[in-house]
Amino acid sequence: MGPLEAQLGGWSEIAAPMLREDWCRALFDRVETAYNGPKPVYPPKEQLFTALGLTPPEAVRCVILGQDPYPGQGQAHGLAFSVQPGVAVPRSLRNIYLELEADLGIPPAATGSLLPWAERGVLLLNNVLTVYGGEADSHKGWGWERFTAGLLLALREQPRPIVFLLWGRNAQTKGREARITDSPYPRLVLSSAHPSPLSARRGFFGSRPFSQVNRFLETHGEPGIDWRVE
Repeated sequence: MGPLEAQLGGWSEIAAPMLREDWCRALFDRVETAYNGPKPVYPPKEQLFTALGLTPPEAVRCVILGQDPYPGQGQAHGLAFSVQPGVAVPRSLRNIYLELEADLGIPPAATGSLLPWAERGVLLLNNVLTVYGGEADSHKGWGWERFTAGLLLALREQPRPIVFLLWGRNAQTKGREARITDSPYPRLVLSSAHPSPLSARRGFFGSRPFSQVNRFLETHGEPGIDWRVE
């Protein structure tokens, strides 16, 4: 097991069949090479699988799909839409906080770190897990898309209700490709526009996703998620 694989934690068994395949070995080798190269790669290597470490498969209650990590220095730490503590809240996350306030009355947090959500069963998973600094989408097509689709597909075996929040076209396409509703257990997919400033007013604002997540979980005998960040 290499240093990257060692970070998979509770997802190791699920990832094991993929790790034996040539495409996945090539992906991990390429990522290792990138981390050792001259360009900065985000998130930091030790935070690559933060989402998987904080939210093991048996703890997943809700999945929020992002696109790829923030490319700015000090921002990404392995959680979709989240930034490291002390970093300015990105615009998309500010809009998420605004919708959270409109939906559940929770005031916008001063921090952009969504660690509390991850610890409460919200899998904050990007489609692509690494990026070169300052070069958004630069690791698109490396193989991360196939790897993260495999993780999502494995969630079909988890015997409890799970909600998927698909914000924007990228996430919605990913959800279809990963067959996220292919499960004998209760699943709910909530799709809307992306919370970015360019599209939030085209269907994200007013979508009330957080109350819908909790209502679905509670209907199936599970407690709702505490969406507070601070």
